[in-house]
Amino acid sequence: MYSAASVVHSATNRQVLAPNTFGTIYGKGLSWSTRAIGPADLLAGFLPPYLLGTGVTVFVDGFAAPVFYVSPDQINFLVPNTALPEREAKLRVNLDGISGPEVNVRLKAVAPGLFLRDMETVAAVKLDGRLLSDKNLATGGEDVVLFATGLGPLIPEPAYMEVARSAAPLARRAEFQLLLNGTPVEDKRIRYVGAAPGFAGLYQINLWLPEGVTSWPEVRIGVAGELSPVGVRLPVK
Repeated sequence: MYSAASVVHSATNRQVLAPNTFGTIYGKGLSWSTRAIGPADLLAGFLPPYLLGTGVTVFVDGFAAPVFYVSPDQINFLVPNTALPEREAKLRVNLDGISGPEVNVRLKAVAPGLFLRDMETVAAVKLDGRLLSDKNLATGGEDVVLFATGLGPLIPEPAYMEVARSAAPLARRAEFQLLLNGTPVEDKRIRYVGAAPGFAGLYQINLWLPEGVTSWPEVRIGVAGELSPVGVRLPVK
């Protein structure tokens, strides 16, 4: 069992999603088993419409949504990029052919959200791939990579169910901003915003940190004035 209130943005926990955005469904009796997607589930670079052996399918406006994780009380899925924004979409879960309730999910054109390492710390890495933490802080002038979802269309836009095969910049790049302690960073310091190659629904932001950045600054991202939540900090000394 699930409801409209239990369908949320995976990165922000808000009840607002967008096309090509990770969502989470919380509930009970959603699956008979627990399983996450693996490389063997991909089909020639395309995501499967369901995870084999689970019996779980998620539909958004009639389109099967890629499913990344299922358990009896949680499903992680990707809103198809075929979904039309600025409206309420119809979502339902099927388990072994038995349909759950159809609920309304609010879709916007963008729903920016940064993935987190914990409740207050953004998930980010240095260029060598090491995760930023209180034991591995970044410094001003260094390049770091942040990960997000809900930033909107790409150029070129992947096909329905397709994994990004290479870098693909954000279509609305001119409307993207990144704020540190509430102040937008210079555009030249945002070296890349777009698809994370080898993934679907995951965006990466390559940021050249300002030399004078303060320790543990609050970080937010936005597209066309839609901003990610407050209170998230970047591990910087």
